[in-house]
Amino acid sequence: MDSVAEAMDRLRDLATRPAVAELAQLFANAHHELAIVGGTVRDAFLGKALSGDDVDLDFTTDATPEQIEAVLAPLGKTLWDTGRRFGTIGVRLGGYICEITTYRSDAYDGTSRKPEVQFGDSLDADLTRRDFTVNAMALRVPELKLVDPTGGFDDLLNHRLRTPGAPEISFGDDPLRMLRGARFRAQLGFELDADAADAARRMAASLDIVAAERIQQELAKLLLSAEPSAGIRVLVDTGLADQMLPEVPALRLEIDEHARHKDVYEHSLTALDRAIELEESRGHEPDLVLRLAVLLHDIGKPATRAIEPGGGVTFHHHDVLGSRLATKRLKALRFDKSTIEAVADLIRLHLRFFGYAEGTWTDSAVRRYVRDAGDQLERLHILSRADVTTRNKRKADRLAHAYDDLEARIAALAEEEELAALRPDLDGEEIMRILGLKPGREVGEAYRFLMEARLDSGPLGAEEAERQLRSWWAARN
Repeated sequence: MDSVAEAMDRLRDLATRPAVAELAQLFANAHHELAIVGGTVRDAFLGKALSGDDVDLDFTTDATPEQIEAVLAPLGKTLWDTGRRFGTIGVRLGGYICEITTYRSDAYDGTSRKPEVQFGDSLDADLTRRDFTVNAMALRVPELKLVDPTGGFDDLLNHRLRTPGAPEISFGDDPLRMLRGARFRAQLGFELDADAADAARRMAASLDIVAAERIQQELAKLLLSAEPSAGIRVLVDTGLADQMLPEVPALRLEIDEHARHKDVYEHSLTALDRAIELEESRGHEPDLVLRLAVLLHDIGKPATRAIEPGGGVTFHHHDVLGSRLATKRLKALRFDKSTIEAVADLIRLHLRFFGYAEGTWTDSAVRRYVRDAGDQLERLHILSRADVTTRNKRKADRLAHAYDDLEARIAALAEEEELAALRPDLDGEEIMRILGLKPGREVGEAYRFLMEARLDSGPLGAEEAERQLRSWWAARN
């Protein structure tokens, strides 16, 4: 964390850049207050860069939305007001996306799924109603005066997430703030204040009044952060996960004294950490689909857990059940269709590799693995590797070498056979011409026959494919 002087230098540099300075002067000329607020000020103290293309800057002001529009009119810029009901008007200036919000106070009435918005006229009051003190600091512009009415700087020094006032009041105003506490734990590495954590445990059920879309957005931000497993622990330990992602705390299986097996919850978080390491080592950006799939890949285990006569534990078909459970949960959280389908496919496929580890696959089996994974193949590689969390070094090495071998074989076959575009040697038009068919069910059956032949034997060539097609057609007729 930077010193106050270094942070102020960074904020001063930001505030005096042409676009920001012009904005500040416009509000000053109109006799309205303006301050840079929230994450930007916090990040300045954390030493994070405050520049670059498409940087978001949040401002707060005593001007109403209508007055904000009037102040910005001389700029001749296109404004967006999709956040008008929350008091927010947006404008793009230079490389900055600026959102300017009227001093406000959000509050739930206890039954609505959306907060009521009340505008205010005091910067201190606006900061006091924010989620956590580390986000409740502001820099007045153009005066360049730091405002910190709730002790946010001290909490930054102590890596502490504390609400500006009583946590019961803060979380009562907007229960989503409890999820933000978990998210900031994952993003910043700060610890949730004991009073805030206790309040979250008591008030977890109030999350039910928050719209699913808002919960989904917080979960996505948490999972895309630097240390999502730490945030998930906060959700589970406070009972918040029971309200919005109950399949995860359900993974904390009771450990039978005779059937000693890994705690599936701890395994899932360890796998999530490993997946992130693999993402980074392979040069990938944080991947929400992958991280959701890793977190949820074993959620079918509690319902399929069985103790065998010899004392072993089995979870037969937990991949299939887990895929269905994940689909249901992600739909409830309003995730988009493509994300849901990709996560469900990865969970359904996540055990395939272990069959390979037990004995070398044929080329046909490798082709089917690639075909079934489709455009999820790279994610499946990472999920399968991350799923190996055993402390048995010999077993871990064996599985790692097996997957190295599988990836090498996929690469070799891909080079030889264009695996990325697996298709039969004859297309639908050629099938209809050869068999004298019109479009219909029989063409689809013929296409599937040729695809199976392609998977079994590799590329056949048009002549051999036609011979096998005619033989298959004659045998069925």
